[in-house]
Amino acid sequence: MPPALGLAWRFGALAGLTAGLAAAPLLGDAESSAPLLIAAALAAPALAVAAPRRAAPGRVRRARVGPGACAWLILVAATACAAGVAIGSARVAAIDAGALRLEPGSRVAVDGFVAAVPRRADGEVDVRVDTPEGRLLVEAPEPVADLDIGAAVSATGTIRAPTELERAYLERLGIGRVLATRAITVGEQRRGGLLGVLDRIRERAQRALSVGTPESSSSLLRGFVLGQDDRIAERTANQFKRSGLAHLLAVSGQNVVLLSILAAAALAMLGVGARARLLWLCALIAIYVLVTGAGASIQRAGIMGAAGIVAALAGRPRSRSYVLLVAAAVTLGLDPRATGDIGWQLSFAAVAGILLLAAPLRRLLAGPGSGRGRVALAEAAALTISATVATAPLISLQFGTVSLVSLPANLVAVVAEAPVMWLGMVAAGAGQLSWAPVEPVTWLAGLCAAYIAQVAEWFGSPSWAQVELGLPSAGVLAGVYAGLGGGIALGVRWAERRRRLRPAAGTGRPRTRRRLVAAGAIAGIAAAVALGSTSSGGAAAAGPGLRVSVLDVGQGDSILLEPADGEPVLIDAGPAVAEVASRLAGRGIQALAALVVTHPDSDHAGGAAAVLGSLDVAHLLFARADRVTVGAARASATDPDRVAAGSGLRSGSLRLRVLWPPRHAAGGGAGVGVPNSASLVLLARWHRFRILLTGDAEAELAPVHPGDVDVLKLAHHGSEDAGLAALLAEAEPELAVISVGEDNPYGHPAEATLATLDAAGVPVLRTDADGEVTISVGGGGWSATAQSSDRG
Repeated sequence: MPPALGLAWRFGALAGLTAGLAAAPLLGDAESSAPLLIAAALAAPALAVAAPRRAAPGRVRRARVGPGACAWLILVAATACAAGVAIGSARVAAIDAGALRLEPGSRVAVDGFVAAVPRRADGEVDVRVDTPEGRLLVEAPEPVADLDIGAAVSATGTIRAPTELERAYLERLGIGRVLATRAITVGEQRRGGLLGVLDRIRERAQRALSVGTPESSSSLLRGFVLGQDDRIAERTANQFKRSGLAHLLAVSGQNVVLLSILAAAALAMLGVGARARLLWLCALIAIYVLVTGAGASIQRAGIMGAAGIVAALAGRPRSRSYVLLVAAAVTLGLDPRATGDIGWQLSFAAVAGILLLAAPLRRLLAGPGSGRGRVALAEAAALTISATVATAPLISLQFGTVSLVSLPANLVAVVAEAPVMWLGMVAAGAGQLSWAPVEPVTWLAGLCAAYIAQVAEWFGSPSWAQVELGLPSAGVLAGVYAGLGGGIALGVRWAERRRRLRPAAGTGRPRTRRRLVAAGAIAGIAAAVALGSTSSGGAAAAGPGLRVSVLDVGQGDSILLEPADGEPVLIDAGPAVAEVASRLAGRGIQALAALVVTHPDSDHAGGAAAVLGSLDVAHLLFARADRVTVGAARASATDPDRVAAGSGLRSGSLRLRVLWPPRHAAGGGAGVGVPNSASLVLLARWHRFRILLTGDAEAELAPVHPGDVDVLKLAHHGSEDAGLAALLAEAEPELAVISVGEDNPYGHPAEATLATLDAAGVPVLRTDADGEVTISVGGGGWSATAQSSDRG
């Protein structure tokens, strides 16, 4: 077999294997797995043809593959893909076998060990626990003591099945049940065996990072070095997100890459050769994985980090491309569902960006004849720019936001990233010796962490630091990546010509063509993976836009959101006499992505059963619901899902996020003195447009922090609200809408509420005086109209 074909077939086989592993979890949904398998069949031969071969010393040439060989390549890729499906299916079955399976509604007591860093948000703690019967998620309201990985815990509560919104996330973790409890008890016992040894190493490292520096800095150090981000203040974490520095708060592939390459730059300045750097940095990653506990996420970070190092330092494109595929195959072999994990996607995107962009950017930034110092700085900047640019479109698709300051914030913070990680690693390592003084090292590391936190505050504080900009589909994502790649390639090529830079002999146009082919193939795989891991929420319509209709239902609430590229969403169904179901049918609406019932009062939920009985409703979402509504949902094959703060829903480009109530109060149990305090509060977003929908939860009962909004739907029909002024000061809405009945006996809206709105300069539309209010949102902005008025 010619060497060129042998190398091409290895590339094709590896690409096919990777695609098969990724497709294995999707086989239950043929529609989701088909795009991935098609992309594998097309991308694997493309990657193989793009693979170079060594033809003579000092020269690299393309593999020349004829039509017949291409047919064989497709067959090899397809065979490898089938093997990947078989291996991935077996691995998925093994992961699922370790999940706890108990009947929902069972009252049980469990004992086990903490398996991962807990998630603390919205007044609640979620923690993964390994028990003798299997894995499960335990949720409890704060306060909960520190839950170190490996610590023994016990809890008593009620088993529930994951909601539709939780199911995919927990499935990737091999979890099938959730235990809702009021308290988690932490015991003195710890795990034994190898895991116990690693737990004790981690605990000593954690203690070392907690001395000699303030708690605010030590919590950041534990996040930077150990991936333990559960004790970082919510405000600080939010600033890191807005500034585009959130990847530093937890161990990730991108974080490991940045750390390792910055270390490589220092080694380069000391004159250490490329091969020696590669060995030193791979050894560093291996040590780092062990010190941080060798959990699944850390393993992925280590593999991706090693791939990034080889991508940056290996001398041949073949090595860089091949190791990226190896990293994807290994991580998917460990967990075939990893493609649905945003952490995996961001890690892969960052490494792919480094592979394709870092080298030309480094040449451009360094310039000809540069000294070692400038080359080292150019290398660090090129890697930061490559990773930031490569992950931004994916963040936009998954979270619907773009940080406008991410690139400058990362460039300003980069000078402290290597020191804080290195000093943190030294402190964690020295902490394994009880007699070693770690305070001076931790103090220096804390200063670096405080500097990065200050950078996050500088860049994350402005209101314009982060904008709502969500990509509507994976197809658009692939187009954005193609446009970015092409634009950057042309820009770099133009700049190199302007500066009279020339690539090395034998690495000119053939290499450029190989990179373009490889980039297209990777973009195809990325798009297919995203298609399998995201849902559009409905068929795309002819044009973009959103229409929000605050229906005139008398003394009640019913709000219809209609995105042009997704199914409508109905927030509340008004009182039964309003006949909302008939109104929707009159508008030609036959299906809803969701019916959201903010709370079970008849003026909000009275028409819910009729809507569920006459329309095709995919989901019923509620914090509390009456038996009639839930029964109607089950009778009509609609999924009833209890939601709470942090839950979300997407239909096309429309995104809804639950801001209130916290999960422990969502059921209206103990601790909920006023029923309205458990009403759902939702933030609806369509690109840059934001509307806050407050149900009946006045701001004094539901202290939410939505940020800037365009429109505020006032709570409880405009009743008196002591917290309204503070909410208006934070949200700064341009319009307030009140859903209220004419001549109602409750005095709604209250004079005090109207006075507060007037004092804040917020115009008001109200259904009792203006009729149905319609808000039309498009690319050029938004406008509001009413049946008897025309404002906005």
